[in-house]
Amino acid sequence: MSAVGTFLLRRRGRGWHWTDVVTWIWLISGVFLMFGPAVWLVFSSFKTPAALAEFPPSFLPYVTEQAVVPGYDKPLPLYNVTMPDGSSRVLAEVRRIGIVGQMVDPKQPGEIVKANIKDRTSVRKVEFAAGNYTEPFQRFDFFLFLRNSVFVTVVATAITLLVNSMAAFALSKYQFPGRTAVMLMILATLMVPLSVIVVPLYSVIGTLNLFDSLWGVILPTVATPTGVFLLRQYMLTIPDELIDAARMDKASEWQIYWRIILPLSAPALAVLAIFSVVWRWNDFLWPLIVLSRKELYTLQVGLNVYAGELNVQWHYILAMTVVSMIPVVLIFVFLQRFITTGIAGSGLK
Repeated sequence: MSAVGTFLLRRRGRGWHWTDVVTWIWLISGVFLMFGPAVWLVFSSFKTPAALAEFPPSFLPYVTEQAVVPGYDKPLPLYNVTMPDGSSRVLAEVRRIGIVGQMVDPKQPGEIVKANIKDRTSVRKVEFAAGNYTEPFQRFDFFLFLRNSVFVTVVATAITLLVNSMAAFALSKYQFPGRTAVMLMILATLMVPLSVIVVPLYSVIGTLNLFDSLWGVILPTVATPTGVFLLRQYMLTIPDELIDAARMDKASEWQIYWRIILPLSAPALAVLAIFSVVWRWNDFLWPLIVLSRKELYTLQVGLNVYAGELNVQWHYILAMTVVSMIPVVLIFVFLQRFITTGIAGSGLK
C-alpha cells in the first residue's frame, strides 16, 4: 500500500474506533462543503440554457436526445411515453398544446399519437455544451476583457509590492518619532470599507483626468494597510545587524532595501502577491465606476454584458466564470508553499 493510502486508512487501534468514524465523516463533509460548489459550477458551465432552467436541477449536464424524422425540418426531441395499455414507446414530440403532446414514431411518422405530458419522460444523455466556452471568444470581446484584467492585475500587483514593501521597510527598520502612531493610523484604515471612500476617490480620479483609463483602476488601490502590516511584521524578524553591516560596507539605503530586505522578505511578498492578484482580478465595483467604454472593461465588468435587461445568458456567465478562476488557481498552486511561511513568519515578533 502506498504511503498516501497508509496515511488515509490509519486507525486509532486495531479496529475501527468511534473517533475514527467521526473523523472520517468530518473530513468527508469538509471536502464536500469546500469543493462541492466549485465542482457544481464547472458541470453547470457545460449545460445548455434549457438544462439550467429545469427543476429540480441535475448535477450532470443532461440534454434531451433528438431524432431526425422524415417530413420535419428540425430534429424532434424524444420521449419515453407510457401508453394506455401499459406499454412504453419512444416517440418524438411534434408540438405541445397545453398538457397534451402530439407525438410521432420516428420509424412511422405518418401517425400522430396524443399523450399527456405526465405520462412521458424525456430520453436524456450526458452531453457537454462546449459552445459555452468557444462562442464568447468568437462572438464577444472576451479576449479584450481578459487582456485588460491581466494588465490591471499584473501592474497593480507589482506597484503594490513595491509601495507596501517600502512603507514596511521604513516602519520596521527606522526609528523616528510617531512611528507607532503612523502604524496605528494605517491599521485603522482597515475598518474603512471601499464603499465609504468611493466619493472621495471619484473626485480625485476626476481631478487627475483618469476616468476611462486603466490607470484610474490601478492607482487608487495600490497602497493597502493589510500589505503594509504583513510585510512590516515579517521585516521585524530580519536582524538589524545585517543592515548595520551593510551600512559599514557603505551600502546606500536603496541597496539595503533592494538587495537585502526584499530577498529576505520573499515569503511575505509571495503571500501579498497572492492576495493582491485575488483582489485585483475579482474587483468589480471600482472598475464599474471608473470605466464606461466597453473596450476598457475588465473581465469581471465584461461578464456583465451577458446579463441583458430581459435575458440573462447564464450558460455564458458560468463558463466565463470558470475561465476567470483559472489564473487565480494557478497563482495559488505555484505560490501556496509560501503562504504558511509568510504568515507564520509575520507573527514571530
